[in-house]
Amino acid sequence: MKKAFLLGAGLGTRLRPMTETAPKPLVPVFHRPMAMLALDHLASAGIEEVAINTHHLHEEWLKTFPDETYQGLKLHFFHEEVLLETGGGIKNIASFIGDDSILVYNGDILTNIKIADLMAQHLASKKQATLAVRSEGPAQHLAVQDGLVTDIHHKLGVAEGTHQFTGIYCIAASVLSLIPPAEKVSIIPAFLELAKNGELGSYLADEGHWLDLGTREAYLETHGIGAPLIAHPNDPQIHPSAQVHPSAVVSNSWIGPNSVIAAGAKINHSILWPGAVVNQNAVISKCIVHTNAPVEGNFEGQDL
Repeated sequence: MKKAFLLGAGLGTRLRPMTETAPKPLVPVFHRPMAMLALDHLASAGIEEVAINTHHLHEEWLKTFPDETYQGLKLHFFHEEVLLETGGGIKNIASFIGDDSILVYNGDILTNIKIADLMAQHLASKKQATLAVRSEGPAQHLAVQDGLVTDIHHKLGVAEGTHQFTGIYCIAASVLSLIPPAEKVSIIPAFLELAKNGELGSYLADEGHWLDLGTREAYLETHGIGAPLIAHPNDPQIHPSAQVHPSAVVSNSWIGPNSVIAAGAKINHSILWPGAVVNQNAVISKCIVHTNAPVEGNFEGQDL
């Protein structure tokens, strides 16, 4: 399998106001757009081409990837004037899929699960779809038995949920026939049809980390604020291009590229996006600074 679909069109309502300036997958994580971490993961598993659907602030994608490539990956953007949801989004990239099986990857997760093994299992099983699942998690909506997903949200009345869906899965091109054309529709109805026929496989992805970054709390926790830090080995917490005055105090915070922290400022348990400015003697704690407007005064637990 050489193709993947990165879901990038969501509105990111749970992350507002951060997503008022960037689509959710382009929100910085460890100083880089979240989508780059996903693309690194895909490339490491042998993916060569990635389709990305866009909607909210869609022009930001081409600003981030102006030549429509990333680290050797060829990127194909599919703009949705009206949001099509997951099923409609997949149907909309039928020309990209062709007759191939593809990997689908939600754009708001941070993970290092073994997607190469997922793809290999999918191809070997001959199933029409294979979902990566975890045996523990906050939303155990999938019923899994003997390597098959047999029910989702108990909609088929077969079994209660036992596993967490990771938002990563493989589908054969034949799944396109189960999705109506030009409609806003979830992929779940297609999955339920496959489950009825024993065609919805599961891949147990308990190894490694997996985080859904869809909320402000999860975003902060991912950066080590209020929870153990998930280290990213290539990125120091204070980016080398950040300008931090010697008299400023920075503790347990991520300071993005080209940020400026003036004399006497105190930054604690916070995240500064690229280009953020904190003025002299400002004090911020448990904040996310995501605009270029200079921060003055004292703030705690706010988006600035």
